[in-house]
Amino acid sequence: MDYLEFIETTTFSRVRTELMEDDEFQELQNHLLKHHEKGDTISQTGGCKKIRWSRKGMGKRGGIRVIYYVRTLSGRLYLLLVYPKNAQADLTQDQKTQLKNAIQYMK
Repeated sequence: MDYLEFIETTTFSRVRTELMEDDEFQELQNHLLKHHEKGDTISQTGGCKKIRWSRKGMGKRGGIRVIYYVRTLSGRLYLLLVYPKNAQADLTQDQKTQLKNAIQYMK
């Protein structure tokens, strides 16, 4: 796909500015544009995907997790959550339920 409209949740935008500079974010967007289908599908979320993203100069422990959802028919990629790898290993059941509910609203 050559074009995707990126839509950020308020939570994603707020946390993203704390975790990465604009040039790193642009690299992430370029990666997702080309490889959005390669993320790991997260069970019980309605189709959300997760990728692991390393930040410049931070090493393996400084990586982040990006949770997103793609609507290929509408050409939209929703950036839902971002968090440091060392802050949370996996999504909680409550987070999964919230994501699933949000996805239902987007459909």
